[in-house]
Amino acid sequence: MSTPSPLVVPQDRLRAISVIAHIDHGKSTLADRLLEMCGAVDPRNMRAQYLDSMDLERERGITIKAQNVRLHHRGYAISLIDTPGHVDFGYEVSRSLAACEGVILLVDASQGIEAQTLANCYQAIEHDLTIVAALNKIDLPAADPDRYAGEIEKVLGIPAEEILRISAKTGAGVEALLDAVIDRVPAPKGDPNAPLQALIFDSLYDPYRGVISAVRVFNGTLVSGSKVLFVQAGDTHEAEEIGYRLPANSPVDRLSPGEVGYLIAGIKDVGQAKVGETVTTTTRPAAELSGYREPKPMVFCGLYPVEGDEYPNLRDALDKLRLNDSSFTFEPETSGALGFGFRCGFLGLLHMEIVRERLEREYDLSLVATAPSVEYQAFLVDGRMEVIDNPSSMPEPSKLDHIEEPFVAISIITPTEFLGSIMDLAQGRRGEMKKMDYISPERVEIHYEIPLGEIVMDFFDQMKSRSRGYASLDYEPAGYRTSSLVKVDVLLNGVPVDAFSTIVHRDRASDYGKKMASKLRELIPRQLFDVPIQAAIGGRIIARETVKAKRKDVLAKCYGGDITRKRKLLEKQKEGKKRMKNIGRVEVPQEAFISALRLDD
Repeated sequence: MSTPSPLVVPQDRLRAISVIAHIDHGKSTLADRLLEMCGAVDPRNMRAQYLDSMDLERERGITIKAQNVRLHHRGYAISLIDTPGHVDFGYEVSRSLAACEGVILLVDASQGIEAQTLANCYQAIEHDLTIVAALNKIDLPAADPDRYAGEIEKVLGIPAEEILRISAKTGAGVEALLDAVIDRVPAPKGDPNAPLQALIFDSLYDPYRGVISAVRVFNGTLVSGSKVLFVQAGDTHEAEEIGYRLPANSPVDRLSPGEVGYLIAGIKDVGQAKVGETVTTTTRPAAELSGYREPKPMVFCGLYPVEGDEYPNLRDALDKLRLNDSSFTFEPETSGALGFGFRCGFLGLLHMEIVRERLEREYDLSLVATAPSVEYQAFLVDGRMEVIDNPSSMPEPSKLDHIEEPFVAISIITPTEFLGSIMDLAQGRRGEMKKMDYISPERVEIHYEIPLGEIVMDFFDQMKSRSRGYASLDYEPAGYRTSSLVKVDVLLNGVPVDAFSTIVHRDRASDYGKKMASKLRELIPRQLFDVPIQAAIGGRIIARETVKAKRKDVLAKCYGGDITRKRKLLEKQKEGKKRMKNIGRVEVPQEAFISALRLDD
């Protein structure tokens, strides 16, 4: 049994805050300085990006998983949640905000407001949270805090004199920021004697202890050893251990209203402790808390094991990863070319890449991912509507009335000198401009509505290269619209290969078909017969390439002599090849699939 902790503080001295910012504006570095300043980590064990525990996060220098830690300063306990900044991980931000009373809005003093800064700030305003704004990186030679403070005041309405100036790297101004959090952010409300209501805002799977859930208590008291009820799942468990993250797990007897901590309840089934779940007691059950919006997958692709017998391992790995990241979906599917696998839904392309990389690293799997696609709505002539997230499930053209595709509202903030190039990119992807606002004489925000299918492949990379890395992007769903879309099939030796099928706009179909056919011609090894590679829409062939046959030299033994003898041997070879072509299957090596479906090409 754990002992009462001297770290327990009264409710009016509790604060729960998130750090929100655009990607690379210094959230994780600020978290490091706060950990140091509050003495949460032994200086000998301190390292950069301390809260980013995944190897992938440390390599890429980005935060993927939100992390929480309890800090102590001036007799106050501050629960800090470090959130990701990339647009694909916005759901991590939304669920962190559900557990807070205030946010630190961090803006780079050398770059100013970016698209994701605005998106995260509007989310905080929606949750009715107190915003403490700070300009970071004032130690940089390019920093211009006065100019960007004016920009924040103009765009977000936060008075320039209230915006703090800090350097998370050197620690300048960080203590003043902590003081501002204590003074400006309200203490949590909540009745310790009411029935227990606690929100799970994050979960991770530990192979020895089961599910470890990060919880925020809103009402009542969570007591160690008590019987708790998971409202949505309807399951009862015992609270085996509760405590604070300091950042090491430190067990305590109870968590009071406003406190953020962890809960271990011996849960082994990954589906029973979903993020957004309400925890209450079995003796005095309380109503479910209004959680946050469930994240909706936007990009879909098939994941298949390179070796067929790895399929059960892939299913187990997806189950375990789903607990740490509840925002991706998966269901079994089969492919004639790739065998058994799963159709997975992700929030964006980076999210897809991260999940795939985590599966390969953490669970030692070798995977093939099919080309990413989005979810279409097909309206049939008989009045029914089918949702299509896989090109192979597209109905026959004769049964189709029309197809609707998802659109997104995107906002791009860019220096004015790159405006023409960015507009050209957006319009080339069937974008429709909605409005344009000048944030300052040098920077402009443009709003477009654009098909999601046009931005999932390489829009972000193109935007970055055209703006020399200065433009930033944010997007949100904007409903479905009717479009002229077709399914392009790729046929090898007359047989469709489902892994290469895709749905594209009619105007782009021919280009896609030619590109795929010529790429496959280089990748597919020569067979003993000619292999035609065709791209088709319905029954109409739009592109063709041929992999020439290997040819045995049947004339090697003929030294001169009658030409008719040579012709007879060649005709015999030709007949054999014809017969082989009718019964032969084209063997496509796994490497060809991987290369043909590579995203960056």
